[in-house]
Amino acid sequence: MTDTKTIPTVRLRPKAEARAIRHGFPWVYADEIVSDRRTMALRPGTFARLEDADRRPLALVTVNPSSKIFARVMERDAEAEVSRDWLAQRIGRALALRERLYDAPFYRLVHAEADGLPGVVIDRFGDTAVIQPNAAWAEAHVHELAVALAEVTGVEHIVKNGTGRARTLEGLPEETVVLTGDVVGPVPVRMNGAIYMADLIGGQKTGLFFDQRENHAFAARLARGARVLDVFSHVGGFGLAALAAGAESALAVDGSAAALALAEKGAEASGVAERLATRQGDAFAVMEALAAEGERFDVVICDPPAFAPSKPALEAGLRAYERVARLSAQLVAPGGYLGLCSCSHAADLTAFRNASARGIGKGGRRGQLLHTGFAGPDHPQLPQLAETGYLKALFFRLD
Repeated sequence: MTDTKTIPTVRLRPKAEARAIRHGFPWVYADEIVSDRRTMALRPGTFARLEDADRRPLALVTVNPSSKIFARVMERDAEAEVSRDWLAQRIGRALALRERLYDAPFYRLVHAEADGLPGVVIDRFGDTAVIQPNAAWAEAHVHELAVALAEVTGVEHIVKNGTGRARTLEGLPEETVVLTGDVVGPVPVRMNGAIYMADLIGGQKTGLFFDQRENHAFAARLARGARVLDVFSHVGGFGLAALAAGAESALAVDGSAAALALAEKGAEASGVAERLATRQGDAFAVMEALAAEGERFDVVICDPPAFAPSKPALEAGLRAYERVARLSAQLVAPGGYLGLCSCSHAADLTAFRNASARGIGKGGRRGQLLHTGFAGPDHPQLPQLAETGYLKALFFRLD
């Protein structure tokens, strides 16, 4: 994949911060690179040596002149070679961690930069895996990734999920295809005592959100004997976990009829179908309608999409999180519990917590913050890259 004798060189501008790269930051932005004609003509996904302004080697990188993230660090050693064996070693290292953490092969196997494979997400569903090649280099070498993945893990079926905002920012087309094997129908996934149905071809992202596993478990501890409302439920994440833990009932609310149908199938497979109800519609409108109907729940969980996916969207996103908190707080019975989640990396924990607290107050309620949750350990964080610590979950008890 790389030939150290022929790969090009790209160079930082004199005022660019080379120290950040030396200390582990994995990205170089377009305005930090000497953008001469040769550099800007490089094909997206090209491997290159990165040098500082004094021509000292910094790292082996992959470049994309079409992206604001011009270069991604592959290896700190600028003379390293990226090959199929290199890919297999990185996947094998990621696999060793997950096998230590989980007793069944259902997890995020590769979490991009945090696992040393920039822009690559791989979720595993037993003998099936879904690759999201969200960087140009991974798109160009997705078949080599698939071969290495099969060699290391033994998976027989591999899907390429080429959708999402990250690919758009890289200038990559949307495409979902089966690379190897065959995928027919949703895949059942056991987590926290429940069975979820993951649509690996037509579902959101890779079909299931493994990152919420530990937060599902915490919410389930609050839900024994409770009436539960799961807003932005997708395929029933919090609701099914709550029912498996002994909740009296759960109402799943989502805008997607397909997701709610999968939640119902998961409830049937889990043996709790008679205790799950679904309601399709805009989450804000449904919460307003439930309040008008006088409905109250012992546990309410809201897990919305990323309202602040970037810094320019932060202000509007925080207003949306505040509104979610205000509307949902009004649906919690006295002494009940409210869980609020954010997957927006641009909204850090403090900003999200403040917006949630404002919303709860504007909803006429006062809350105790009981627990702060994050993504599970199969979604490790790279300390130098805040984007890898995107998920926050706050659990309150309301008066």
